[in-house]
Amino acid sequence: MNHDRLRLDLAALADEVTPVDLRDRALRTSRRLGIQRAVATSAAALVVLAAATGTALAIRPNGQPPAPQPAGPSVTSTWPPVEVTPTPAPSRASTEPSGSPSTSTATPPSVLTGTRYYLEKTSPEARIHAIRGRSDQVVYRIAAPTWGCELNTVTISPDGKRVAWVQDSTDGGITGVLLLGAPGQPSSRTLLSGVTCVDSNALVWKGNDHLMVRQRLRPVLIDVAAGKPVGGDPGQETDRCWSVDGRWLAAKSDGKPYVTDGQTTRTFRYTPPAEEAAKWGGWRARSVSLDGRYVSIGWVGTDPSRRDGSFTVVDTVTSKVIDLPVSGKVESIQFTADFRVLVRQAARIVVLDSGFRKLGEVAEPRDVQKLTLLAYVP
Repeated sequence: MNHDRLRLDLAALADEVTPVDLRDRALRTSRRLGIQRAVATSAAALVVLAAATGTALAIRPNGQPPAPQPAGPSVTSTWPPVEVTPTPAPSRASTEPSGSPSTSTATPPSVLTGTRYYLEKTSPEARIHAIRGRSDQVVYRIAAPTWGCELNTVTISPDGKRVAWVQDSTDGGITGVLLLGAPGQPSSRTLLSGVTCVDSNALVWKGNDHLMVRQRLRPVLIDVAAGKPVGGDPGQETDRCWSVDGRWLAAKSDGKPYVTDGQTTRTFRYTPPAEEAAKWGGWRARSVSLDGRYVSIGWVGTDPSRRDGSFTVVDTVTSKVIDLPVSGKVESIQFTADFRVLVRQAARIVVLDSGFRKLGEVAEPRDVQKLTLLAYVP
């Protein structure tokens, strides 16, 4: 009886229940969970933002917008300014793999900042160029026939302030008149007549104010400032060459080379390469270091024509040849007034310090490569 009563009650209850689609329930549950996750994510974002701006927010658990906080003391947070350090552009050295040789030939601007004086040997006019950095100016012009004394004798003083040359006479380019001028000034004046112009180095400067010449085969030292010969016996030395300050002399006496400053005298030896020496009429010093320790050596031609080049350096204390840090043929070597050594090659000048360490190099334009380097003035 009780069992029958239970069944009847369950049947009545079933009739009162509204059928529910389980799929609809699942969808509603899924949407509710998604909304809750979105609210939680938004709340977390607001918390992070509030921390960054120094603002306090209260997040309501039901997903509604944040409610304003009760009034309280105001707190202002001042953040230090952000300092941006600019990143320099990477240099060539920093981008090259370590251990790889650099192919850059750039020269620091300070390696050769003075003025270089060059001789352009043309006819009917010889020109002296003053080159400083990228500037190339013709500072002196001399009338110069092809076969005369002028092209064989034009020279400039070590300080670049005086130009000297022999103007050809009527004896077939053997002697002439010694003239003196100044760069930038077209005028000139006569110093001496009967000056020999046939020699590999017919005019040789002793400092800035004195010039060694030969007058009718006799050596004469001219004071160019005073415009007259210096008194006294100039000696019988040959192949004279002075340091740019006029202190040290390199010369030969009875065929033996030596250097002297008037108090200290050193003889030295040099034996040129036999194969090359056979092509020339000998050798001579072409430049002397400021301390008289080193001389550059150049060939003397078999004819009495001009020679300005040099090819090696000799230590006058040890008589040893200096191993220069250059490769290829050397055109000339000059010791300068600022204790540097200029080694000229076909298309460049390699600059060395007084210990023959390389400081850098200067490229010469094609039209300058054909000129004769006369002097460098720091």
